[in-house]
Amino acid sequence: MQTRRGALIQDRFPDLTAAARSLPNGFVLDGELAVLDSHNQLSFTALRHRATAGRNARALAAEIPAHFIAFDVLQSDGQELLQEPFAHRREVLEALFVDHQLGPPWTLCPSTSDPAVADEWLHEWTDVPGVEGVVVKSLTGRYRPGVRGWTKVRRRNTTEALIGAVTGSLHRPLVLLLGRYDTTGRLRLVGKTVPLKPAPARDLADHLTAAGPNHPWTGARFTASWNSRTPLEPVLVAPALVAEISADISQDHGVWRHPLCYERLRLDTVAADVPLLDEPP
Repeated sequence: MQTRRGALIQDRFPDLTAAARSLPNGFVLDGELAVLDSHNQLSFTALRHRATAGRNARALAAEIPAHFIAFDVLQSDGQELLQEPFAHRREVLEALFVDHQLGPPWTLCPSTSDPAVADEWLHEWTDVPGVEGVVVKSLTGRYRPGVRGWTKVRRRNTTEALIGAVTGSLHRPLVLLLGRYDTTGRLRLVGKTVPLKPAPARDLADHLTAAGPNHPWTGARFTASWNSRTPLEPVLVAPALVAEISADISQDHGVWRHPLCYERLRLDTVAADVPLLDEPP
């Protein structure tokens, strides 16, 4: 078992290694690992916990077992299939699941050639936490390692969050650090935006106010992205401005995994109108 960058990780997933005995020899599968949390929902945090496990990998496997969602098959019975069209590779993959009666932890990713069905999946299946959208692949496409030969279509929603800090400066904000209050009244970081375009940045600068000494993020440390250790040194601002944002639905406990898109400033809305963390908008 290896990551997209080639790192071998089978020692961290002994449950899947044991389950692989149900697979025939000579198969190479492409897919994604998934872990369910205590609420039976897909959890990126739990998956990362499993992926970084050391000596306690076996105990974690019993506590939070992993699943493998199969997208594609790259080799069958020792024969490489990279140059075969996706339609043929899909037939081989479906036959693998039928012929060997595969069940959990093996899951076959659903596939359709009906646009109406795909649209239904995009708008209804994405209500499940952890399911971001659909992937569009060409039926005649070959498998090209290291090249993205498909398109991911994510569901996106608009919602609101408080501007708690910015990178750059008050006069030239570059990225917004956004927060929401949790049920205890604590302002929590829930996401960062992509870099602002010049016009919205200029408009926003007219409304930003430097934070006072009691800002809830005083002394907090921020990093550039979800898995990054690169520190950010943002400028704290008074957490009173409400930003309307466009976001996909990939969240862990109310925190967005991917960058957000700033839409506009909601001067008609106050902090009390912003949804609380972990509560649906």
